[in-house]
Amino acid sequence: MISILLPDLSGGGAERVMLDLAREFSRLGQDVEFVLMRAEGELLPTAQLNFPFVDLVAPRTREVPTALARYLREQKPDAVIANMWPLTSAAVIARALSRHNCRLLLVEHNNLTQQYSSWGKLHARLMVASMATTYRFADVVAAVSEGAAKETERLAKLPNDKVKVLHNPIPQRQPPSPKAMADAEALWDCSPGQRILTVGSLKDQKNHPLLLRAFADLQYPEARLMLLGQGAKEAALRAMAAKLGIADRVIFAGFQLDPTPFYDTADLFVLSSNYEGFGNVIVEALSCGTLVVSTDCHSGPAEILANGKWGRLIPVDDADALTEAMRASLEDDHDTAELKRRASDFFPEIAARKYLKLLDL
Repeated sequence: MISILLPDLSGGGAERVMLDLAREFSRLGQDVEFVLMRAEGELLPTAQLNFPFVDLVAPRTREVPTALARYLREQKPDAVIANMWPLTSAAVIARALSRHNCRLLLVEHNNLTQQYSSWGKLHARLMVASMATTYRFADVVAAVSEGAAKETERLAKLPNDKVKVLHNPIPQRQPPSPKAMADAEALWDCSPGQRILTVGSLKDQKNHPLLLRAFADLQYPEARLMLLGQGAKEAALRAMAAKLGIADRVIFAGFQLDPTPFYDTADLFVLSSNYEGFGNVIVEALSCGTLVVSTDCHSGPAEILANGKWGRLIPVDDADALTEAMRASLEDDHDTAELKRRASDFFPEIAARKYLKLLDL
């Protein structure tokens, strides 16, 4: 059995990735169980349809080692996939406490230095100390992009090329139903041609203010910008859209369990992030044949887009460059079939087999 360890099953990228991997593991004949610090999140009902889950009832990370050790002694899984520091470090301690000799794979999904840049120097030192102390005792350490792998090696003080690269699996989703497509069209409430979509939590990392400024300067009065996602920054972003005079052309669509109808009905997808671990949404857009513009952040987008072959890359936090890239992309012809072919390089079966090989399963 493979146990997948996560904080919860919220609607974030790492949680979606692990749910997609679980489906593929199951298809390949593996038993899968989710182990959660807290049994909550938007994706929990979906996961429950196919997989058992265990609630560690551990609201704080420091409570995880004891609870997880108890689980390991009782259930004796063959392997544990622990996701995202500090849960990764806690998993190493738990395995030692349990004395259960399962394979342990640690996976980082983001650029940790940038993710925690506002937490202060003490937090940074504690992060480095915990990673350097624990990561060497895992069987395998991995990250979702080359940039994230190099960053993890540096923080955990591991040798070069010690951290494996496991690109995120992005499934080819079923074609949306006519009703789902009609619901998406109703939210757009405009003609095709200048529909711009972004997908992601409304948080600082995604730098939606950059996208709003760039969209305001686009000077396409018929264009619409849709933000798919939810988060603490929504009120501030609505206020900013009003101040820029574009509130009537910006659509806050909230969290959508399946974003496929929105990719299918958009003319352009934009990722404006300050940093990414990988950038799942880029592959999701490509899989629908939707053209992409992305910031060239430290890791992820350039790997997916092959340094601009499959979509435009612009400097981080450069509104003028983003405006121009959006304008040029909306006027471009593009080969939908070729974009979809590129997305197929990240299909779940490819990723799942790489995981299973590292886990000796």
